[in-house]
Amino acid sequence: MKKVLNQMKYEEKGRIVEIKTAGVRGRLMSMNIRIGKEVKMLAKQPLKGPVAIEVENAQTSLSQEMAKQIVVEV
Repeated sequence: MKKVLNQMKYEEKGRIVEIKTAGVRGRLMSMNIRIGKEVKMLAKQPLKGPVAIEVENAQTSLSQEMAKQIVVEV
């Protein structure tokens, strides 16, 4: 099932299958977030705060707007 990254549940894992906007691809690639990588949802902050994820044992946080651009297969 496909869903947008910020819709994932806590501790849920998925594989990135699409990055919707070309404008954010470069920034995501610099954080090692690219199509084919497995991602795990660690935390979501309330009131449009950032989401914390793990990619290849590295933790990072993304804004809700960036997270909306990433489609994952769970």
